[in-house]
Amino acid sequence: MRFRPCIDIHQGKVKQIVGETLGAGAGEGSGVVENFVSEHGPAYYADRFRRDGLTGGHVIMLGPGNEAAAREALQAYPGGLQIGGGITADNAAAYLEAGASHVIVTSYIFRDGALDRDRLEAIVSAVGRERLVIDLSCKEKDGRWFVVTNQWKTFSSFQIDEASIRELEGFCDEFLIHAVDVEGKRTGIQEKLVRDLARWVTIPTTYAGGARSLDDLALFRELTGGRLDITIGSALDLFGGTLPYRDVVAACSER
Repeated sequence: MRFRPCIDIHQGKVKQIVGETLGAGAGEGSGVVENFVSEHGPAYYADRFRRDGLTGGHVIMLGPGNEAAAREALQAYPGGLQIGGGITADNAAAYLEAGASHVIVTSYIFRDGALDRDRLEAIVSAVGRERLVIDLSCKEKDGRWFVVTNQWKTFSSFQIDEASIRELEGFCDEFLIHAVDVEGKRTGIQEKLVRDLARWVTIPTTYAGGARSLDDLALFRELTGGRLDITIGSALDLFGGTLPYRDVVAACSER
């Protein structure tokens, strides 16, 4: 179990946002819920993670206009961060050249509510399976997990289960999975999803959503047997929360 750091960029700034509100627009009264807006740029956090020896974290561009800020993070920590948000087969290689270790895709390969195999094969061809992370961020419906796209507003028909996980593992190096129902809300991890994923996945997988305390981390380790990694955003003191970043790094490093 590793701690995977995150840098979320919205309107050129490092922020923590309740993910489900992102599509509500921008500006005062828009409905976007911002838990935190940093006074520091993305390179500040990337350098911090580099100095602390944390690898496999991710930079997420939340909407257009964040490319320059994202590249600042990649340049501050070459080879140490993955990047997602608006990644396609056409631009993926450029982000790898800019310093990303992997590219992360969701909406690009889930089009019109279904997995687009042509696009999946195109991006694998562009960057190679070993440089690709598939984001399977999901919500629960009728007791099952479904990938959601388009700023987590649209349910796809793609159900996450052991069979679909096994199929996609042949196309990527890792999974990143946000539990959208709890992401950014600091209400605790989605225990059912965590248990399911720990049974199903056989490649490195990072879970995101709801973790708010060291007790949550202990529960996560217990439920997963240490087989999944975790990322934490809004709850961290780095991002305006109360959970000490140093304590999280130490807890996740314990064997």
